[in-house]
Amino acid sequence: MPKQLKITWTKSTIGCPQTQRATIKSLGLKKLNQSVIKEDCPQIRGQINKVKHLVTVEEIE
Repeated sequence: MPKQLKITWTKSTIGCPQTQRATIKSLGLKKLNQSVIKEDCPQIRGQINKVKHLVTVEEIE
């Protein structure tokens, strides 16, 4: 079974560039403190890296 990531949106995007807001939205996050579970792949890791100051990430086995 491939690894999964639990991504939680922890900080607001007020004052952030539009590209970072779009990245949060593309990860499937709609509300602050919401969590989503995604497959661990290079594309998701790149999106997380772009907004790493706004989210927390946990690896799920």
